[in-house]
Amino acid sequence: MDARTVIAGIRDGKTPSVDEIRWFAEGLANGSVSDAQAGAFAMAVLLKGLGKDGRTALTMAMRDSGRRMVWPDDAPVLDKHSTGGIGDCLSLVLAPALAACGAVVPMVSGRGLGHTGGTLDKMEAIPGLSTLADERSIRRIIGDAGCAIVGASDDIAPADRRLYAVRDVSGTVESIDLITASILSKKLSAGLAGLVLDVKAGSGAFMKTPDDALALAYALVETANAAGCKTSAVISDMNQPLASAAGNAVEVVEAMKTLTECENSNLLELCCALGGRALCDSGLADGMKSGSEKTRRAIESGEAANRFGRMVAAMGGSTRFLEDWKSILPAASIVREFKADRAGCISAIDGQKMGLAVIALGGGRNVESDQINPAAGMSEILPLGSAVNSQDSILLVHADNPERAARAEHLVRSAIEISDEPSVAPPLVHKWILG
Repeated sequence: MDARTVIAGIRDGKTPSVDEIRWFAEGLANGSVSDAQAGAFAMAVLLKGLGKDGRTALTMAMRDSGRRMVWPDDAPVLDKHSTGGIGDCLSLVLAPALAACGAVVPMVSGRGLGHTGGTLDKMEAIPGLSTLADERSIRRIIGDAGCAIVGASDDIAPADRRLYAVRDVSGTVESIDLITASILSKKLSAGLAGLVLDVKAGSGAFMKTPDDALALAYALVETANAAGCKTSAVISDMNQPLASAAGNAVEVVEAMKTLTECENSNLLELCCALGGRALCDSGLADGMKSGSEKTRRAIESGEAANRFGRMVAAMGGSTRFLEDWKSILPAASIVREFKADRAGCISAIDGQKMGLAVIALGGGRNVESDQINPAAGMSEILPLGSAVNSQDSILLVHADNPERAARAEHLVRSAIEISDEPSVAPPLVHKWILG
């Protein structure tokens, strides 16, 4: 076998064999496939596609290019993945809630990408906490808390790491086949029995339209189930931040409020919906409604918060985080109101511009080497449909200097639309795709 033959076949519209895909993934991992060949492969897949069987083969081959975790047969190993959005700190609530319901949750997460926030960046806003973990550390953390929110180690899906870097510089990021294989190869390497997917649609998502989000969701669900992992997906709305904050420490605050106060919110609603689906699919609940109620009880009882606190301690954070999180989390030196310039109703929030405002504050990255200010961001963001008077506060800006705050406020001004007519927010859940 050689890379040119595999690439030419895909270019000509042929579905590569399982053996060809596996050979190519091994070449990506061990370096025998060159960067030029990897780029040509990615472009061929973008233009011609792999088909369902080829996509599944690539996912499993990239999964198998590195280390895979194995768990006891009686362990309900569950996880969740989001395709990215603004104010989406749901993983910080759902992982400990699922653990409190009896699941094992090895959540391999990522950093911020483009205008969207990253779960690892949010976790690392907690002083002392490290998301770097090998398999032994993951098992130790899960032994303490039932869940671990960590980054992928170097031996997890190395073929994907190589292909991901090439896609970023070759104009092939948008391929649904490559997106699917990239997401699932890392997730499935954790030895999952069940997975729930939160595929975002709207101004703050990578998939702006429901049709694009639906196409990705179907590809992910079909592929994961074909690979032997029971998987369902929800199409959820991202035309406004999920929580009322966007940033890192400020989103940890929102997660902790949900875990300790259990106030009704979009964040809690979506957490219970995804938790309900995961528990139902895994047999830990009799149905989705029962699973949702079980997830909510885990939060209301304080057990999910307890699990989160134990996880933080096991990952190097304070052993008193659960009791003292308000004083432990970093705070910005400047916090100021962003006010409405007219009376009316908030009728649109451009999520991408809101994400770019967080980056302007220092809460995200323009390039991979940028250092993040964990305290930077926005909080108390009013939701769509809110009525405001002129000079009412729409949100709070958290910054480390006035210049950064001013740049962010300029972006926020262009992101938020205030209209004369009343407005209603779209539904949070658009559609379920069940495995």
